[in-house]
Amino acid sequence: MADLSLRRMRRRAVAACLLMLVGYFLVPVAADPNGLRLFLRSAGTVVLVAVIAFLVTGQVRRQLVKDQPTGRDEDRALTRLAVALIAGLLVFALGDYVVANTRPGEFVGLRTRVDALYFALATLTTVGYGDVHAEGQIARVAVCAQMVFSIGVVATGASIVVKQMTQRAGRR
Repeated sequence: MADLSLRRMRRRAVAACLLMLVGYFLVPVAADPNGLRLFLRSAGTVVLVAVIAFLVTGQVRRQLVKDQPTGRDEDRALTRLAVALIAGLLVFALGDYVVANTRPGEFVGLRTRVDALYFALATLTTVGYGDVHAEGQIARVAVCAQMVFSIGVVATGASIVVKQMTQRAGRR
């Protein structure tokens, strides 16, 4: 029974990630000359990033507080953390894409959503190949936010996921 529940939970997580990825590629991001709508969209993006950061840090805190989490609760927490980390990546990628499209010259080498996803992943993993980079001030502020998110949230969350998965593999 527990195996069935775990498989179902993992399928839901994969489905959620795929839906987020599809949404990332389909959400309309055309430039908006209306200042109020542009402000509201920008504010909505900031709120979304804050909510994702809150959810990820909450999962990280719960994982750190537990001494030896086991079983279904651990699986559920790790799955939620992984989904939240992917959501954070996609939000930053979408933000980079919007900035690149609405403010030409802010990013060098960022023209498509795939470029934006590649850049966000390279930034959040601190790889930074340099082929795509921030040139303008708005882009640099956005990348600074990505770096802080990466160091404070993603790195901690990812290390917890990896640590707990290896501990679980060792217990089996």
